[in-house]
Amino acid sequence: MKILVVDDDPGLRKSLGLLLTGDGQSVAAESTAADALKRLEGEAFDVVLCDVRMPGMDGLEFLRRHRSAGGKALVIVMSAYGRDDAAIAAMKDGAYDYLPKPFRPDEVLLTLRKAEERERLRGRVAELEAEVERYRDADMVAESAAMRHVLDLATRVAPHPTTVLITGESGTGKEVVARAIHRMSPRRERSFVAINCGAIPDSLLEGELFGHARGAFTGAVADKPGLFERASGGTLLLDEIGDLPLPLQVKLLRVLQEGSVRRVGESHERRVDVRLLAATARDIETEVRDGRFREDLYYRLNVVRIHLPPLRERPDDLDRLSLVLLARAARRAGRSARLSPEALAAIRQRPWAGNVRELENAIERAVVLARDETIGADAFLEPARRLDLPVPAAAEPARAPASLKEAIDAAERDAVTHALEVSGGNRGEAARILGVSLRTLYYKLRQLGLG
Repeated sequence: MKILVVDDDPGLRKSLGLLLTGDGQSVAAESTAADALKRLEGEAFDVVLCDVRMPGMDGLEFLRRHRSAGGKALVIVMSAYGRDDAAIAAMKDGAYDYLPKPFRPDEVLLTLRKAEERERLRGRVAELEAEVERYRDADMVAESAAMRHVLDLATRVAPHPTTVLITGESGTGKEVVARAIHRMSPRRERSFVAINCGAIPDSLLEGELFGHARGAFTGAVADKPGLFERASGGTLLLDEIGDLPLPLQVKLLRVLQEGSVRRVGESHERRVDVRLLAATARDIETEVRDGRFREDLYYRLNVVRIHLPPLRERPDDLDRLSLVLLARAARRAGRSARLSPEALAAIRQRPWAGNVRELENAIERAVVLARDETIGADAFLEPARRLDLPVPAAAEPARAPASLKEAIDAAERDAVTHALEVSGGNRGEAARILGVSLRTLYYKLRQLGLG
């Protein structure tokens, strides 16, 4: 853990620093509560060991200011006055624990062990609560033969540490499958961590994945563990792995081979135990053939392949999936809702280019805008018809493009415009539907004069 010692006694600061550093903790120290508050403004700590009686601001006032500023660090107060009234008041005001001076080294270490376990359990409870809310109705709807095959593969591979490559169009539920694999695995009690490799600038992605040391670059005001360290003992999903820059592909391959990471700005390795899952909407074999994705990394990731079919190829799932998504949307909106038979028929007739994500957005929009409990077919018309936009007559001959570039631009403009309509103008969702990174979408919008 990262610990801040606050005490006006230099001897105690030194002895605690030696003790805690020897125990593998990261330790900093301040001689006054005012200086400690300033440091906490720009640097994150897990625990603060703070003396109660100090010149100027005392430990009780420090605790109050720290909590009022939204400080997250646990505060353990120290006092040389037995059952000091100030120490007892600090406990009432939210201090985590109390250490009477003089204390033995094992007392300090035991108190910190309890604090570390408390924080670990608190984080785990928050993760579980979020997962329960997100997956209360169902993880995967598998009425169709294609999705039953997906579920069977996920169930069989889950107990093993094997790397899995999950492929499929944007919005087909690749992260849902990854989470299901994690929950069926022996690592279910540890963290599931996911990152979209295409949503983070290349300059920041290495630090996100592998962590960085304090001072490694401008703005690195504190040591930061990367996602591999945070997921150690659990599962890490690298979504949109096809967007990973080539230099980072080399480093990822090294992590998979050696089981260790090196933070940016450090020279030593840190061991990690991570079950890696990767997902992509790209044609990864084409990326390998064209030199945009390393062949050796591809083979390392593609140990077991799970391909998710698009929604248009699994019509048997539509009714059940629609009802699951309807229940979820109605619960979020705090109202009752049901789909009429005509609405279900309209859902079956839509191509759902954005797959499950597009269907989920459409159902949520229908629930929010519905005038009564029953949702009719009008809620699921194609976007152009729903908004009463003019639709070109099919028989009207199209103007022949003047050049190949003009034809390509027109096709790209149609695809981007449709994705924006489907996503309700959400550019992040549109990028997912198109199977490109957000940066690529912004470039195309500028190039095509659309934004």
